[in-house]
Amino acid sequence: MKTNESSGPPAVRVQNVYKAFGRRPQNIVQKLKDGATRDELKSQGTAAVIDASFEVPAGEIFVVMGLSGSGKSTLIRTLNGIQPPTAGSVELSGEDITAVSPARLRAIRREHTSMVFQHFALLPHRTVGQNAAYALEVRGVSRSERERRAEEALSMVGLSGYGGFRPDELSGGMRQRVGLARALAAETDLMLMDEAFSALDPLIRKEMQDQLLELQQELGKTIVFITHDLNEAMRLGNRIAMMRDGRIVQIGTTEEILNDPANDYVAQFVQDVDRTRVLTAGDVMEPPVALLGAEQGPRAAHRLMRQHQTTALCVVDKGRKLQGVVYESDAAEGVSSGKDTLDGLIRPMPATASTTVLAELINAASEHPAGLAVIDQAGRLDGVIPRITLLNALADPTATGSVHEISQEVGA
Repeated sequence: MKTNESSGPPAVRVQNVYKAFGRRPQNIVQKLKDGATRDELKSQGTAAVIDASFEVPAGEIFVVMGLSGSGKSTLIRTLNGIQPPTAGSVELSGEDITAVSPARLRAIRREHTSMVFQHFALLPHRTVGQNAAYALEVRGVSRSERERRAEEALSMVGLSGYGGFRPDELSGGMRQRVGLARALAAETDLMLMDEAFSALDPLIRKEMQDQLLELQQELGKTIVFITHDLNEAMRLGNRIAMMRDGRIVQIGTTEEILNDPANDYVAQFVQDVDRTRVLTAGDVMEPPVALLGAEQGPRAAHRLMRQHQTTALCVVDKGRKLQGVVYESDAAEGVSSGKDTLDGLIRPMPATASTTVLAELINAASEHPAGLAVIDQAGRLDGVIPRITLLNALADPTATGSVHEISQEVGA
């Protein structure tokens, strides 16, 4: 999973945000700044969020993960002003929502943010279509336009034809899809999802995660997603913010958090994660040491292999589309036989998408000494995964003997 980059201001910028509840929240914040701990201030109130800072570029899924009481749900409510921070600032697309008028804040909520809740928050007396169109109705969009957009959104989440049903006629998973459709129909810049899938059965939850990732590929929304489930966080997030006792203790990609936990708390969280189901090909791929053009010959191939001390090279055409792999032994045989082209020397090379989880790559890696190629939707080469790289990625860096055990499974 890669972080998306944007040339403009970040979609979300949170700077030194505190949120305290009590009779004198400002006093609580000041004492926290002076060095008091959360526990020391319990008699005065609750320090829900403490000195939180992060940025979310446009088009990223940013996951905030923490256990109950960590402050994650309070934090997401500061992003649309439902619970204004006690101190600090929140900017949406460069506009500080902590400094705007109440009327402007209401307009920002209507036009720029949408929220998907854990328990659906559907209006029981309205149809599915009316629920999906509700945000547009509040915004004053014409009936025909909101019905059209609601139907499009319902179709996106697999509920085409359900617009006339009532929420109580749908399953839990279908009701959550209506909540997602409502957010999509609003066509806002930012989607806030607070434990959106937590109330669902595991199988339906995975289906909703799949749906969200598919929609994100198509729409490129900016999403802040709250969860207490680490596997869900690592599956969905471009980056993850780990929270504990009101503080963000680490922000990083899945790979960074798995391989370089910031402290013992994070390390304990990730020690039982099934890395093969979380890390993807895109997380571990490397740039190829060199590429061989399909128009080149065995002499060029042999020279490049000696120069880069490798026994195989990926072959690509002029558009960088993968053609296969040439091995050193084949290149040497081509040179000795006087061949001028790579015809008959290019062998198939297994390829995968950057989003494929590592668990699905082990068998292919065991059968091909050159490793795996990672390609985009057009077949262009994005990177390669040598077998040793796959082994290192699969192994828990805190465990002993892991690489040896996995190497036997992969045949390295």
